[in-house]
Amino acid sequence: MEPVRRGLFFEDFELGREFRTPARTVTSADIVNFACLSGDFNEVHTNWEYCKTTPFGEPIAHGPLVYAIAGGLQYASGINEGTMLALLQIDKWRLLVPVKHGDTIHMVSKVIGKKETSKPDRGVITFERKVINQGGVAVQELEASLMYRRRPAAA
Repeated sequence: MEPVRRGLFFEDFELGREFRTPARTVTSADIVNFACLSGDFNEVHTNWEYCKTTPFGEPIAHGPLVYAIAGGLQYASGINEGTMLALLQIDKWRLLVPVKHGDTIHMVSKVIGKKETSKPDRGVITFERKVINQGGVAVQELEASLMYRRRPAAA
């Protein structure tokens, strides 16, 4: 028996279609836990006193942490559930505005590319992704190419 899926298949994506994820607040614990997980204890992420001497005034989230949270939000949206096979490529990743604890972010993804592969059971979708904070400001932007399952042929 085939499992029930919420995810979208390759055929479900249309050029220009946009998806908005749920939102999530970034916490100090997220920043500290990511420093522990990654081993990146750079003072700009972990030292409040040091950060008082920077333009940020307080610790900021690691860029890859924000990207990882956005990936989780994409999963929470349901479009990848049971249909996404692989992240293939990230291009034009730009970190535009720092994310601090207490910031609430969501992601808007726009389909900008759709390509069949040589294998009939999968295809590649390219998204323009923008991670947006609670003030409506884009904090990161990038292009991501993901491989999705194609819709199974009717039996």
